[in-house]
Amino acid sequence: MKLKLLSLAAGSAALFAAGTAQAADLKMATLPANLSQAITMATFANIVSSELDDVNIEVAAGGAATAHMLEVGRGNLDMSMTSPVVYNLMAGGKAMYAKTEEAPELAKDLQLLMWFPYGQYHFAVRADSDIKVLDDIEGASVFLGPTGGGAWNAAYGWVKSTTGLDAKAGDYEAVDANWTTGFQAFLDGTIDVYVNGCLDPCGPFLQFTETEAVRFIEPEDASGSKEWLGAFRYLDEIPAGSYKNQMNEKAVTSMNTAVGIGVNANLSEELVYNMTKAFWDNLDKVTSTAPWASALDVNYAAAQQGKIQLHPGAARYYKEVGALN
Repeated sequence: MKLKLLSLAAGSAALFAAGTAQAADLKMATLPANLSQAITMATFANIVSSELDDVNIEVAAGGAATAHMLEVGRGNLDMSMTSPVVYNLMAGGKAMYAKTEEAPELAKDLQLLMWFPYGQYHFAVRADSDIKVLDDIEGASVFLGPTGGGAWNAAYGWVKSTTGLDAKAGDYEAVDANWTTGFQAFLDGTIDVYVNGCLDPCGPFLQFTETEAVRFIEPEDASGSKEWLGAFRYLDEIPAGSYKNQMNEKAVTSMNTAVGIGVNANLSEELVYNMTKAFWDNLDKVTSTAPWASALDVNYAAAQQGKIQLHPGAARYYKEVGALN
């Protein structure tokens, strides 16, 4: 097994060194290693590196996908997480990319290998919290995700569209922290609400519920979210009984979205085809030990979402298996 998981510091000179990696020695950046999206991507790297003798994927965990996507476009990374919403913003030079003039041009060198579900957004409180529904967070301290990132914007939008509460207007405090310090603050009890989108069961909540009881909260009425959800987000539910010491007696209404593995467009068609095939042909080797892997679906992976286009190598595989016309 050739998978190597590293800690990624923002601006790491080693990770972001100039030049595109050779096909047999690829660099992937993802979120912190305890998040389910990072685990999905590391599983991809693990399977591919194990099945293909001439491919070694080095995974660096940490940082923000919004920044990683730029580095894939520049050729300093070979793969990173992407999403339909964030890619569209990058291609349009909007929101977090408004001050990066080269973003639209870099987006042209970022293509898709596969989509997978980001996971339901879990708005978590301690079981004895006075916050019973999402509408109760007025005046509370809330970790929405790293400020300015895609997860922050999604959680912020869900709250505003369903409750009318706006962190930017001071209705509640959006805590400024990264993934690691945000979760630690929840563990320490210094914030009221912790938000994490993940495929159940996911590491942070498995860890938290080892010693404490958790409750996931939902809005009193989610009907106002329809327009905000748009084409790339959708309503989803967190099942009761997903974790020990989970106090919800019924499923909790939340939202979900697609994220994916973006690749540099200059990687060869044959290489990306071989990686895509190696992953999907061998995914069943991990599904029995990783329950979240059952949420991965080849048809979902190949669906057109947003402006990003499938890499020709990935498209070739999906056509072979009937997931793409």
